[in-house]
Amino acid sequence: MRLILALLMLLPMPAFAADYVNVRYGYAIEVPDGFVAQGESDNGDGQMFKTPTAKLTVFGGNVMETDFESEVMARERLAEQDGWGITYNVSTPDKASYSGKRGGRILYARMIALCGGTQFAAFEFEYSKVDLQKFDPVVTQLVRSLRMTDGSANCTPRG
Repeated sequence: MRLILALLMLLPMPAFAADYVNVRYGYAIEVPDGFVAQGESDNGDGQMFKTPTAKLTVFGGNVMETDFESEVMARERLAEQDGWGITYNVSTPDKASYSGKRGGRILYARMIALCGGTQFAAFEFEYSKVDLQKFDPVVTQLVRSLRMTDGSANCTPRG
């Protein structure tokens, strides 16, 4: 067991610069080093971060479908309409992921339910297939780090 832990410690882990925190929807995510912020969106729902070969879009929103899982399915359909061939998806009542390919690009999306299921936080990470090994650990850390904070400024529970 100690040998495995020692070997794991030798693996290069991606460095993450700092948290991006969104007050409007009450979520945060760790942003990888080297990703340059493109500025908060006009409506305050999120931000885009870029490198020369990758794009990370982080955003929150209101669930417009009947529930969170239906919202995830609707967003997955939108990705398919944009030409992404979805190759992986998993969903629970409070978190979901899907991934797809388009040309030489990969899309990985993650969503978590917020505010009693009336809102969500999400990220979409798009990168080149050439960078698959480089960005696999980044995807893992992004999934782990997307989380709810103390609550959004406009959380209104259903009911």
